[in-house]
Amino acid sequence: MTGGKRVRPVLLVALLSAALIGLCLLSIAVGAAGIPLDQVLRALLGRPPSRLVENIVWTARVPRTALGLTAGAALGLSGALMQALTRNPLADPGVLGVSAGASFAIVLAVGVLGLGSFHGYVWFAFAGALAASVLVYLLGRLGRSGPTPVKLALAGVAVTSMLSSLTSAIALTDPDALDRFRFWSAGSMADQDGATVLRILPFLAVGTVLALACAPALNSLALGDDVAASLGRRLGLVRLQGVTAITLLTGAAVAVIGPVVFIGLVVPHIARVLARAAGIGPDHRWLLPLSAALAPCLLLTADIVGRIVARPTEVQAGVVVAFIGGPFFIALVRRRRLAEV
Repeated sequence: MTGGKRVRPVLLVALLSAALIGLCLLSIAVGAAGIPLDQVLRALLGRPPSRLVENIVWTARVPRTALGLTAGAALGLSGALMQALTRNPLADPGVLGVSAGASFAIVLAVGVLGLGSFHGYVWFAFAGALAASVLVYLLGRLGRSGPTPVKLALAGVAVTSMLSSLTSAIALTDPDALDRFRFWSAGSMADQDGATVLRILPFLAVGTVLALACAPALNSLALGDDVAASLGRRLGLVRLQGVTAITLLTGAAVAVIGPVVFIGLVVPHIARVLARAAGIGPDHRWLLPLSAALAPCLLLTADIVGRIVARPTEVQAGVVVAFIGGPFFIALVRRRRLAEV
């Protein structure tokens, strides 16, 4: 490997780090009450120009930005892991019904069982995410052609539609729950405090460790099940570890910011393009961390844009992401040749 090729991954990491830092500062500065960047930096360094700026920065904007970082990384990482496990470029927690399953279980726990605390309903989010992913896979493998990418995507759309209808039906029975559900289901990081970030960190930490530990096995799995098995990979254990990671990452993220779709679909494809440009290739030891770093960039950008275009109110980040991801998904489906169905 030449010196130039060794420099390119380092340059990529440096550019991503700079982009994340810049977006974090913009996320703290932009809002109904704009704060100049110099005042943001002073507040972050413990020398705020006023009590008002200090309250806005530390009480509202910093927790919101931290949530965008953690939840975005979880969604990007779970999307990349899902695409690698299924060898399906259309896989995504939102597209394949995982987010819808977690959402349905959360609304069921809150609206029917009356659970109001995060630690009460987050377990339902995990169970719903797991059940939905299994159901989509079972539907997608029906027929002689087996679980093709397009069949899994169509099964995911069908399961998502069904679960979304059931979720809405439950929410409609309680007006208060409906108000909360409408805001949460659009995908928003507003009105969250620092304690929310701390609550999801243990789940995201375990899910991240499990996901990154899968990376070497995913490189073998990309060559096919037979080749991976001949290389000594225990396929059942790898898939169980991957599904557990996806469930933890998606369930915890959906529980706090709602079912934001398309981040897990779009980001891994961007990560592959950047990896090729950096001379890394399709190595999941790089692709997974790249996806975890790129996803917060997309989510924070969507959140910032949503606050700018509708000031002094805002458009939820999930709505902005959908505008980006929808056309991207359609383009991918067209490339997969619908004749496969």
